[in-house]
Amino acid sequence: MDLRSALRDGIAQLERAHVPSATLAAELLLMHALGRDRAWIYAHPEQELGAATRDQYFSLIAQRCSGVPTQHLTGHQEFWGLDFEVTPDVLIPRPETEHVIEVALEHLGIGSGTGSARREQAFRIADVGTGSGCIAIALAHELPAAQIIATDISAAALEVARRNAARHGVASRIDFVECNLLDFLLHKSRVTDHPSLTLTASEPDSLDLIASNPPYIGHHEAATLPREVREHEPAVALFGGETGTEIYAPLVAQAAILLKPGGVLVLELGHNSAELVPHLLAPPEWTSIAITNDLAGIPRIASAQRNSNGTSSME
Repeated sequence: MDLRSALRDGIAQLERAHVPSATLAAELLLMHALGRDRAWIYAHPEQELGAATRDQYFSLIAQRCSGVPTQHLTGHQEFWGLDFEVTPDVLIPRPETEHVIEVALEHLGIGSGTGSARREQAFRIADVGTGSGCIAIALAHELPAAQIIATDISAAALEVARRNAARHGVASRIDFVECNLLDFLLHKSRVTDHPSLTLTASEPDSLDLIASNPPYIGHHEAATLPREVREHEPAVALFGGETGTEIYAPLVAQAAILLKPGGVLVLELGHNSAELVPHLLAPPEWTSIAITNDLAGIPRIASAQRNSNGTSSME
């Protein structure tokens, strides 16, 4: 069987199983089985597949037909032009989450025409619910002097994130910490549990940016999710409570303490949180409150600056 026939048969099997983006999935799985890129495959359509490679490819196709995400079969997903390892322990990075990076950089005064001086500033950043590390690592890639704390409640996810940071050469500037939200930054006793931290941020007014793609799906919505998501992605990274909005209030409250005056909070939104979150980001503690739509016109990102004249406290 040559490559052209294998790809055609793989696409047909995926289409019969109603797998979305069947052609792309078949291409990625064939590329993975061959260890070749897309250009090579299409430049060699008459190349014969060896028996072992053919069996591996159609085994991957069968697993994808059963609902296993393509990214779990290949172990990779691109985000912000960078290749990330993904496993069932982490949420698969979505293109929509790249808007978090765009909005964060814009608020930090960094655009496509910005000179290097601004990019070289030693920003202090936190990424809450880091998962694969995609947000923290993308920001570290764009901001070569930034020091970043990336938190997650999943130890397994943090191991994946650490490997991704090492692959992209930014591990020395990101501290990965197992905790809920940014709890440990609010308790000095917990900071001492992490003596290897390179970023000391245990005091209020210490961070320039807090970014997060938090769990925002409600438990009651589980049955409506695609099976690839419902059966194969980690529930802890998906579900943010019964309604899916429960995490935003405590995260906003923590950000109001930990951000510097003028510091920026950037949050990815779920479909039912676009109305709630702006109410949490209310004056006088917050200013420059904005909602950014994704390319489909869906409210995707909430952002705000901590008011330079405001103060906050947690009970």
